[in-house]
Amino acid sequence: MSRPPTDLLPHIKEVVTIQDEFRTHFEWGLDHDQLSAKELISIVEDSGIDLWSRPNRAATVANIQRRAVLREQNVAILGAAIDVEELIQILETPTLLIVADGAAGVFSLLPDTSAERAWSRLLFMVSDADGGDGTIQAARRGKTIFLHAHGDNREDWKKLLDISIEASSPPPLVLTHQTPEEIPGMHNPGGFTDGDRAACIALSLGIPIDRITLLGTNTEEVGRWSGTTVRSTKLEKLKWMGRILRLLKLDF
Repeated sequence: MSRPPTDLLPHIKEVVTIQDEFRTHFEWGLDHDQLSAKELISIVEDSGIDLWSRPNRAATVANIQRRAVLREQNVAILGAAIDVEELIQILETPTLLIVADGAAGVFSLLPDTSAERAWSRLLFMVSDADGGDGTIQAARRGKTIFLHAHGDNREDWKKLLDISIEASSPPPLVLTHQTPEEIPGMHNPGGFTDGDRAACIALSLGIPIDRITLLGTNTEEVGRWSGTTVRSTKLEKLKWMGRILRLLKLDF
């Protein structure tokens, strides 16, 4: 039996199997990733927020697919090195935006009317909840967030959930993880960093490669919007991001 498109299967299997490689490389335990993922889905589904129920999270995915895939929209994925000039140029075209976590902070540098246009074009944010002000603004504005669980971000996603619950209109959520097992109600479309995970998600949604543009994607330097990070570790992670984007055959 075929799986529904809202299941977000990986575009290629290598973007999932590579997760075992980076766990080994960084000496991270799979059990920590599993614990974080299962705790996240438990808290979300026990929150009492109807929008976060499992059927409504699937409906959120379907709504994104209608907006981006069925309408054949071009999308731009904004990475942590995005600058204002790049964003202004893309806003002059009918392109939807996917934001990697804190990269939404660049919206704050735009004139008010342009910033509102950028927020209205935001298809979704991909976040492991450490992006700072840009991520918090997306949650408070009720923008869709693909919220990711991994072994060392449990406190981060708990804080973001608290902020989201207090919002006048809580953001729609889709939950992702990075374990080899199937977790009902969660997705593993592959990837490692928010930036390459955003690309994995876009392709899993069914957006063709030729309609995806990567902006602010740099594997040589830590972007302005990377949020709280250790520079040396981040640079190492960016090399893995580049490897995943090359597996996906995306130009950056």
